[in-house]
Amino acid sequence: MGQLDNKIAIITGGTSGIGLRSVEIFIEEGATVVFAGRREEEGNAIADRLGEKAVFIKTDVSVEADVKNMVDQTFERFGRIDALFNNAGGPAPVGSIEGVDYENAMKAMEVLFGGVLLGIKHVAPIMKKQQAGSIINNASIAGHLAGYSTSMIYSAAKSAVLQLTRSAAMELGESNVRVNSISPGATATGIFGKALGLKGQAADDSAVLAAKVLGGAQPIPRAGLPEDIARAAVFFASDHSSFVNAADLVVDGGMIGGRHWTPHQESVKALGAAFKSGL
Repeated sequence: MGQLDNKIAIITGGTSGIGLRSVEIFIEEGATVVFAGRREEEGNAIADRLGEKAVFIKTDVSVEADVKNMVDQTFERFGRIDALFNNAGGPAPVGSIEGVDYENAMKAMEVLFGGVLLGIKHVAPIMKKQQAGSIINNASIAGHLAGYSTSMIYSAAKSAVLQLTRSAAMELGESNVRVNSISPGATATGIFGKALGLKGQAADDSAVLAAKVLGGAQPIPRAGLPEDIARAAVFFASDHSSFVNAADLVVDGGMIGGRHWTPHQESVKALGAAFKSGL
């Protein structure tokens, strides 16, 4: 028995990284998954590999007509939607506030925040009518605290996702529809390569290097993996979380839990040595 047996789920941004691993694990747990992305060739290849329980729909989550089509096609085919994982994302402009490119910043917001907003908007009527459903939004620790992203625009967008999650949960919870979020920490995906200008498969392949670089960023001595986030999404999509609503699950190895132990002890030693040398 899987945790998601017989459930129908939608996962956006499903052709790479967290989204792709989520598609795979949702299926392993018994779900039928409609997954969306902009890369049609990759999406079709993934669907062929995963078999009849995987359905790809080309979708740009920043385009409302695309999102509506994704939701409508899923409902028409399966008659219900049990879970939606608003996972699609991407990099945002980096650098100082003085030099931020407004047009590109707004384009990033359309994906990072707008895609979540549209997903909730179009799945809500179906789930309310069902009187059941789980909406999961991919946020970030960068939405909790400044300085955890190379982009302040990304951080602001994820903060907006956190508040949208809570706000939507208050409304939809009255119809037994749960809305929760996940805040990944330093997770090894292609987003870091994309932020540095890599495209397509080259960006996806950069996740291996990212894992090596990010290993020491948190108390748990390894980088986060897409599977870590996918497992959290499974919990929210499953009946095990039926009384969890308006919550954010931080999956970051302790990165934002507080000041890290070893660096703090080293700074205390350095401070002590400075005091002694100054006496």
